[in-house]
Amino acid sequence: MTGIGRVLVIVYGIMALAATGRSFVQIAQRFEEAPLAYSLSAVSALVYILATLALVFAGSRVWYLVAWVAIAFELVGVLVIGTLSLVLPELFAHPTVWSWFGMGYVFVPLVLPFLGLWWLITHRPHTPAATVQPAAVAS
Repeated sequence: MTGIGRVLVIVYGIMALAATGRSFVQIAQRFEEAPLAYSLSAVSALVYILATLALVFAGSRVWYLVAWVAIAFELVGVLVIGTLSLVLPELFAHPTVWSWFGMGYVFVPLVLPFLGLWWLITHRPHTPAATVQPAAVAS
């Protein structure tokens, strides 16, 4: 992995660390204040960890599919949680990683899944070409 792919993995790794740290502190110190929001922060941390690993190993067909699922889930999560945090702010009085479309993270959570999906589309894993066996000659 080189170029933009390497940068993408680094940014996903940073988001994984940031979301994990945030959710750990929120859950350990104040879980009873906002269990939904803090649980969603933990879910986003798991998604970023999985997406980071999947992008690193995306040369394999299985990890490539895992990357698709993780990043698509991330995109849906950011869009749904971002919208709900604007429409029903009482649900998110305590922010999550994806609240307000990731405003607390300079909107990186909103942009990152689009870049991740673009990278996956343009970097499909190579599948070995099927070898053609010569047909048996009937005698």
